Amino acid sequence: MFCVYVLYSFKYQKSYTGMTSNLITRFQFHNLKSTKGFTLRYRPWYCIHVEFFDNKSAALTREKLLRV
Repeated sequence: MFCVYVLYSFKYQKSYTGMTSNLITRFQFHNLKSTKGFTLRYRPWYCIHVEFFDNKSAALTREKLLRV
């Protein structure tokens, strides 16, 4: 199972859209373990939207649509 998620930083008014097969681990990485990149600069992140898909291809397609 794959999911597409949208994170939001209320403090910085920034959003981030991603895709993963392990939402909990990925969310922890964005908020606690990441040492560089976009998500590090705008912590804390809150998960504001999640959609689940049976295959990676469908999830990637949806992720691209949400990024617009």
